[in-house]
Amino acid sequence: MAALFPGDPSHHGVHEGNYKVSQANPEEGGGRWYLSRKDIEENSPSRRDGIDLKKEAYLRKSYCTFLQDLGMRLKVPQVTIATAIIFCHRFFLRQSHVKNDRRTIATDPAAVQRIKQKEVYEQQKELILLGERVVLTTLGFDLNLHHPYKPLVEAIKKFKVAQNALAQVAWNFVNDGLRTSLCLQFKPHHIAAGAIFLAAKFLKVKLPSDGEKVWWQEFDVTPRQLEGRFF
Repeated sequence: MAALFPGDPSHHGVHEGNYKVSQANPEEGGGRWYLSRKDIEENSPSRRDGIDLKKEAYLRKSYCTFLQDLGMRLKVPQVTIATAIIFCHRFFLRQSHVKNDRRTIATDPAAVQRIKQKEVYEQQKELILLGERVVLTTLGFDLNLHHPYKPLVEAIKKFKVAQNALAQVAWNFVNDGLRTSLCLQFKPHHIAAGAIFLAAKFLKVKLPSDGEKVWWQEFDVTPRQLEGRFF
């Protein structure tokens, strides 16, 4: 399992101490998980512990790749994989990579979802159980989240365009976005809108923009806002 994560000797274990959110007073409810890109990039716990932006981006992509590969081997739905990835993103929004082994942390959301590798579990049972407790505590036992997939598919079904191609490309953009901090910056329906917008540009598909079915009304956002947020 460790081989899936290139050598990084500074990461060994999990940190059970107090943590700080990367803003003074995060709003309660779902809004606590949404910060500005600047705050995420400049004020993360890992940044305060000396990890630079490039290194943190690498660490983020590495646990995303691990979870994606693990999920595919276990043949779980993409939504399950995305859930585990977002839990990891939220964890490292509040905790530092310096104090927490990303391999252990990444395994635990997967275990919560559907982990089948019994031999791995038996070998690392105590560490995994500790990691699970730390993950759940850090997340405030808030395991509720929504994904962009459902609003994306439901909206595209209403368009009289190349639905299958548009849905596939937009879905791929959503999956690519999982490896970034987008889910910590924008709500799922806005990510869905951005993915559709990008997919339409890529495929040179004209989306409904007049009459009763203006496409962006599905997401309570305008193309200008999307360009400002995602470009």
